[in-house]
Amino acid sequence: MSPRVWALFVTVAVLWGIPYAFIKIAVDDGLSPGFLAWSRVLVAAVVLALISRASGVLGQVRGRSRWIAVYAMLEICVPFPLIGFGEQRVSSSLTAILIAAAPSFVAIIALKLVPGERMTGSRLVGLVVGLGGVVALVGLDVAGSGRELVGAGAILVATLGYALGPMVLTLKLADVDTRATMAGATMLGSVVLLPLAIAHPPDGVPSGDGLVAIVVLGLFCTAAAFVAYGRLVAGVGPGRASIVTYVAPVFATGLGVIALDEAVGVGAGVGLVLILVGSWLSTGGRLRRRTGTGVGGG
Repeated sequence: MSPRVWALFVTVAVLWGIPYAFIKIAVDDGLSPGFLAWSRVLVAAVVLALISRASGVLGQVRGRSRWIAVYAMLEICVPFPLIGFGEQRVSSSLTAILIAAAPSFVAIIALKLVPGERMTGSRLVGLVVGLGGVVALVGLDVAGSGRELVGAGAILVATLGYALGPMVLTLKLADVDTRATMAGATMLGSVVLLPLAIAHPPDGVPSGDGLVAIVVLGLFCTAAAFVAYGRLVAGVGPGRASIVTYVAPVFATGLGVIALDEAVGVGAGVGLVLILVGSWLSTGGRLRRRTGTGVGGG
């Protein structure tokens, strides 16, 4: 087990656990999902482009525009607005919990696309246990509200994109430096999302909370998180890397309770335990480095 891989795992879990609270703050502050998605991606694109250019790796994206575009659509252009739309209707904690379904999507998709990532034995049990934790967390809270069901459905569609994105990264972009890939994806994403921002601009200058949310989401939860996650995928493969979405709800739920006064019941506590157990089993009790999936320059 590599300490570096575990450090990446924890870093991504934290960075992917905190955005849902900031998304909730931003949409409750009046920012449209489209404008919020575009603004955070623009911040990330500027930062990543500068870093990639200074590091001399930006040129690696030449000839890879098609797959970077596919990755950007799956990981940015579709999920980001949908999550904002969903959080207009459900809590940040519930959003993070629904995103935890990503490893299950990966397991199903991998049966066709990535034979080496097939979930069998204890890893399959871990996925079932983790998904059971998601069910325990959600309970029946969403079932009684049509508005929340629409929001939850949008978030699950976003989750499918999050499951497919890492596979594109591993199968088609593994030899490109993570910083270059993410710079290209966010630059393209900022262009694709611009019409949504223009169609639904804010009524005025966002409040201090809204501006802070944009900066945190763009700088930390997008730029830093994408680079860290890309390196995690390179180290352990998309199946094991996606297990981070089981752990991120722990941070998301805690932040939702502390910062947003979101209620968490007994079912949530049981669910979190099951999710952590499922994460451990799904990785076979460790994160092993896979050969042949390293990121160039990483």
